[in-house]
Amino acid sequence: MGKYKIAETENYSKKINSGKYGHLYKKIFEDVYPILKNNPFFGRNIKKLKGVYKEVYRFRTGSYRLFYKVIEKDSIIFIIDIETRQESYKGNL
Repeated sequence: MGKYKIAETENYSKKINSGKYGHLYKKIFEDVYPILKNNPFFGRNIKKLKGVYKEVYRFRTGSYRLFYKVIEKDSIIFIIDIETRQESYKGNL
């Protein structure tokens, strides 16, 4: 078990339960969450964003981007949003 806990925001929960992203949840839960729980800061598919979103990280999984914020003092990762690659960088976070 990793050092960090995962918390899903309401916005993310609505999206992941919708038809557009629903098929991804099992993959995210089984593959992505364990990686984030161990080290949400560094990895092949992890990138810290810049500018206005400098406290937000993204995890690349195929053609989708999972956005999250880490509260290190509480050891919590808040999953903020999920978007397709095309839509992910249009300032919609």
